[in-house]
Amino acid sequence: MAEAEEALRTLAHNVRAARTRAGLSLDELGRRAKVSKGALVGLEKAQGNPNFATLVRLADTLGVSVSALMEGPAEGRVRVVTAGAVMPLWTGERGSEARLMLTTSSPAPVEVWRWQLAPGDACPSHPHQAGVVETVSVTAGEMILEVDGTEHPVEAGQTATFDGNAPHTYRGSGTETCHLIMTVHLPPGPAGTADGR
Repeated sequence: MAEAEEALRTLAHNVRAARTRAGLSLDELGRRAKVSKGALVGLEKAQGNPNFATLVRLADTLGVSVSALMEGPAEGRVRVVTAGAVMPLWTGERGSEARLMLTTSSPAPVEVWRWQLAPGDACPSHPHQAGVVETVSVTAGEMILEVDGTEHPVEAGQTATFDGNAPHTYRGSGTETCHLIMTVHLPPGPAGTADGR
C-alpha cells in the first residue's frame, strides 16, 4: 500500500508542476483535458485513483509523456524495470492489463509498454498529439488493431506501426491471451520531452 501512496504523491507533484509550467489554471486544464475540476483538485492533493484514459488526456493536454506524470527523478545511467515493479495503468474486464515500463530520456522520448490482452477485451484510445507514433509487436497470441475505424489483425511475430493522432483501439482476439510490447514515440521539443521542459 505504501508503494501505491508514494506513486500517487509523485503523480500529484508531477501534474501540479506540469500544469504550473504550462501556465494553466485547474479550470483550464480540466476544460482542455475533459477532466472535472474536482477530480483535478483531488489528484493534486494525492487523493483518488485516476484511470488510464484520464492520465493519457492529462499528459496530452500538458504536452508531456504519461511516464513524465508517473515517474520520480532518474536514478542513474542504467534502469532495469521488472513488470512486477510497475502497477498496471489499465486493466480489462477479462484480466487484460497495460503497464508503462519506462520512458527513455531523450529529445524525442519513447515510452515502452507491456500489454496482455485477453480475447474480447478492448482498450480504446482517443487521438494523441500530432507526431506521436505507436508501434505494437505481438510476441504471443493475436489481436485486432483498429485505427480510424479500420481493423488490422496482428499475430505473434508481427509488428504494426501507425500515427497515433487518429482514434485507435487494441482488442484481444483468438483463443489465448495476446502478449505485446508497445512503444509510443513522442515528438521532439517541448511537447515531447519526458520532463516536460
